[in-house]
Amino acid sequence: MTLYFDKTTEAIAHFIGLFATTLEEIRLRDAYNEFKALQKAQEHPPALPSVPVTVKAPYELKDFDPRIPYRPDEPVGAQPTPGLYTGLRPPEIPVSQPVNEIDNPHVFTRGGSSSSSGSTVELQIDPPGSTAVYASQQIWLSDNDSVNLGGHGLQFSVKVDNSALMNDLIEAARQISPLGGEEIPGSPEEIATFINTVAQQLDAFSAEQDGQEGTFVAKSDILEGIFVNGELVEEAPSLDDYLPPPEETPDDKPATSNQASGNVTAGQGKVSIEASVELEAGGNTLVNSVVLTTNWLQSHVLAVAGDHVELNAIVQTNVLCDNDLLSTALNGWNLDQGKPNETFNIAMFKHLDPEPSTAEQAGPGDFPKAWAITEIKGDLLITNWLEQFTFMSDEDTAILAAAGSTASIITGDNTAINNISLAELGQYYDLIFIGGNVYDANIIQQLNILLDNDLVGAVEGFGTSGKCSASSEGNLLWNEAAIVEAGGADSVKPLPKSYLDAFGDLASGKKSLPDGVLEDGAFAGMNGLRVLYISGDLVSLNYVKQTNILGDSDQIALAMNKLGLGSDADWTISTGSNTLVNYAGILDVDAGKTIYAGGNAYSDEILIQADLIKTDPYLGGQDPDALVSEAVAFLGDDTPDHGPQHPDHAPPPLDTTNADPMHSMLA
Repeated sequence: MTLYFDKTTEAIAHFIGLFATTLEEIRLRDAYNEFKALQKAQEHPPALPSVPVTVKAPYELKDFDPRIPYRPDEPVGAQPTPGLYTGLRPPEIPVSQPVNEIDNPHVFTRGGSSSSSGSTVELQIDPPGSTAVYASQQIWLSDNDSVNLGGHGLQFSVKVDNSALMNDLIEAARQISPLGGEEIPGSPEEIATFINTVAQQLDAFSAEQDGQEGTFVAKSDILEGIFVNGELVEEAPSLDDYLPPPEETPDDKPATSNQASGNVTAGQGKVSIEASVELEAGGNTLVNSVVLTTNWLQSHVLAVAGDHVELNAIVQTNVLCDNDLLSTALNGWNLDQGKPNETFNIAMFKHLDPEPSTAEQAGPGDFPKAWAITEIKGDLLITNWLEQFTFMSDEDTAILAAAGSTASIITGDNTAINNISLAELGQYYDLIFIGGNVYDANIIQQLNILLDNDLVGAVEGFGTSGKCSASSEGNLLWNEAAIVEAGGADSVKPLPKSYLDAFGDLASGKKSLPDGVLEDGAFAGMNGLRVLYISGDLVSLNYVKQTNILGDSDQIALAMNKLGLGSDADWTISTGSNTLVNYAGILDVDAGKTIYAGGNAYSDEILIQADLIKTDPYLGGQDPDALVSEAVAFLGDDTPDHGPQHPDHAPPPLDTTNADPMHSMLA
């Protein structure tokens, strides 16, 4: 039904609609005007209330001071946990189906099996790679200072040359060391030859030096325990107990202020100044540190067709020459300030047995029925050749006089540190065949050389009524080494016939294992074996050589100020307190818990500890005051300075022919 309007009704309807629209526009215009008026009113908000705040900062800001003086920490020893050796479990062998679901286990390649290759399950594992690390860290420092302080009008005209004496110490160290400047071997053949040569050299040296004064030799198939300066002890000393105490920094410092207080009366009283002279010409620290963990190749059983050679050796040497000449003018001084010189050779040999098998006698179905064999054609090399060398010269020359003020001079206190921390973690196999020989060696060689012949003399007329102390000793030479072995290298067993048959099959290209090998008790309870076959040799060498050489022979002349100042000054002189530290720790995990060898089994562990202390008088034991008087020249006001002059009565110069201290150490 359609509704139609007449013209009058339609006109009325249009009018009503237009009226409603117009009315709505008026309403919106009214709201818009109100909105704009409110917006315009907010363009200038009222000012925020201001509240005065009083800030006071009575404390003065200073530079950051962590209060942590440097002190070398004792190296952390390589102490393995019992679970380290057995903690690496082999991943499951990637087979196409579980072994227990295989209907015919003989589809895997077995000795004498005629199964076709098309019916076998192919197992694939990756062979390991060789690893070689050759690292050399060297520090060279020359800090030979010359100090002229106090207005005394003197200068040194000649300086003692100690290079020849240092060269003598180096040569003496070489004479008592069984190992010389060996060339770095590169190939497996060269490394195997190096291990055999070192073993022969150590054997010859042990027979020659056994019982000699100052040298301790221990040699056996297996060494166990801690040796300190040639004595077997229960516990090794701690380096922290022998290092100088750290500098104490007071926690609470007096507050500073820019306000002066007190009463002042003009023309009365005097300013008191504490006159003192402090010289630190020693206090050097040399540290070489190596921590090495090698677990590159590991297995339950290692079978070697040829020889098994095992060598662990530690050679430690300390050479010290500290013969000082102190003036008789120091007789009233406190000469017992520092500790005496101390030398330590600390060595530890430790063996961790493989985890004992708790499996009962297994039945015929409890041995592996599947295996995967990967092959390396040739040799497998595992070597770490680490050398650390530090040479420091800190031979200072000083002419000192008190001038009525406080003077503090530090010409030593140098620090040199070489550090290596290395862990090599490789692959795990259940069974490893070595078609050639096994060469496994851990060698640590440590050497400290210190020349600290100090000369402290006084010029005629020197004297003081203050508190005085002098220290020329307190040196510490520290060698510490540890070799920790985990595995079965200390008990090599003869090669069973079943393993010999397996070598024949592997050499001919057959990837098969006889039943006698599979039924070895070491494999009881396993479903499958991961097998590695190396047709050549297994060569493993860890070699650490550490050397510290320090020359700290200081020449000090004590004089008086030309104006007569400082006659009551306090004196503190230190020319010693040097620290030389070598630390090396090797944790070596053998390639097999159980080891079979078809040839000879050679196992040798050698420890050599030596101390050489030179006691020859310094400069023939002459009078230090006379030496100083001859070595200094007096400068007058009208006398030009022509540089160092050789006095008529100066001591004859030392023979420095061929005095190259480094020509033999780095050859």
